[in-house]
Amino acid sequence: MEARWLVEELSDGPWPAVLSEPVTARAGIRFEELLERRANGEPFQYVLGHWPFRKLDLMVDRRVLIPRPETEVVVEVALAELDGLGRAPAVAPAVAVDLGTGSGAIALSLVAERSGVEVWATDASSGALSVARANLAGLGAPAARVRLAEGSWWDALPRTLAGRIDLAVSNPPYVSSGEMVALDPGVTEWEPRTALEAGPFGTEEVGTILREARAWLAPRASIVVEIAPHQAGEVRELALDAGFLEMEVRPDLAGRDRVFVARTAPL
Repeated sequence: MEARWLVEELSDGPWPAVLSEPVTARAGIRFEELLERRANGEPFQYVLGHWPFRKLDLMVDRRVLIPRPETEVVVEVALAELDGLGRAPAVAPAVAVDLGTGSGAIALSLVAERSGVEVWATDASSGALSVARANLAGLGAPAARVRLAEGSWWDALPRTLAGRIDLAVSNPPYVSSGEMVALDPGVTEWEPRTALEAGPFGTEEVGTILREARAWLAPRASIVVEIAPHQAGEVRELALDAGFLEMEVRPDLAGRDRVFVARTAPL
């Protein structure tokens, strides 16, 4: 299947119609280069250079995590929270933040699928922001409603946003140091470790985001965070300590606890 995708990518035609077509020297050389990269263990998404995510086709390389179906569910939950605000875009657009945006998958999906939202997308990695900026450039008109900011979590945002954010979304690192050894080498040897490993417990970065959230969120707002299934109970405790009272955990496509939602007030 991957070989078929590569053929289609380099020939601009559907499989198998292109199989009887002559191959240019340049395309032949390029195919061999990509095939060798894949044979050496590089994830297919990086070899291809782009990957679908919901309604988008995102550029991806080793500076960012590969977009995954679990994060598509995070966006689905975030959009439902956004819709629950009942904000009239003509009066004032909702303000959302994507903390640790990586490729921009979450932030760009929010503005691509909802017209009444403005999004700040942050990342501590300048390389990741370069990828997000490239994806933003291909988004079209909705790109005007996205701003990129470099920095660690909330610190990247201007203080003028404090108390005004309607929706915060994040797919932070949530793998513990001990769990890293059990991950597939295709993940640990190629994807950015700083976007995967949180620390000894795995919830360190989630905790940082939740502890500081109340100072940034509006009186009626939501925060949506991707977590590991076994972390649901601990993340609930972290949210309680941070002052959240209304919270829930939503499943991913496989039925595993994956998306943590906390609200400053009932929607």
